[in-house]
Amino acid sequence: MDLNHLNIDPHLVYLLPFAFLFGLVMAALVLIPLWRICGKAGFSPWLSLLIFLPLGAPILLYVLAFARWRVVPAPQLGAGYPAYPPASYPVAAYPPAAPPTDPGNPYPRS
Repeated sequence: MDLNHLNIDPHLVYLLPFAFLFGLVMAALVLIPLWRICGKAGFSPWLSLLIFLPLGAPILLYVLAFARWRVVPAPQLGAGYPAYPPASYPVAAYPPAAPPTDPGNPYPRS
């Protein structure tokens, strides 16, 4: 194949395998987390392949954002944490502030 009629530098052709490899790595970096997210959300992990279709990424984003996730909630830690609010607060280390002398005046002068 003669690439001279395409006005492509023949040396750039040697970079095509590296560009293809880079594309595969980047696709894996996107697909693997989406595969896990779809699986954890209760959807089929194959739904993550929508990312490769035109307008597939926004469709997948809206499906994941607004659909009901069918997951079992994680068990809550009941022991080891104090109840909130606590039954009694510690004693303040400073006295409370004095009430204002003229409550009707928002800008008191001293």
